[in-house]
Amino acid sequence: MKTALSLAAASTLIALAGAAAPASAGAPQSAAAAVEKCYGIALAGKNDCKAGPGTTCAGTSSVNYAGNAFKEVKPGTCLSLGGTLQPHDGHAAPKPRKA
Repeated sequence: MKTALSLAAASTLIALAGAAAPASAGAPQSAAAAVEKCYGIALAGKNDCKAGPGTTCAGTSSVNYAGNAFKEVKPGTCLSLGGTLQPHDGHAAPKPRKA
């Protein structure tokens, strides 16, 4: 009885996973490519989601310009704003650079 129930549960999970896969696989990637994560430019409480250790989601950064907090910006603009494309230590104010 336990084996049959386990097999039925496993089959259901596999079927659900298979049904969900085409929807996510066919999602347009252009939306993700329309922005890039720019670290070190967000003000306290103004970061976007998934900002790194100690900041679980949007608005959770506790200091200005945290190196592990990002804002989503147009591709190609991060460095000119003084940010970085990778998380980093510290929270110094960004120094804008000419492109």
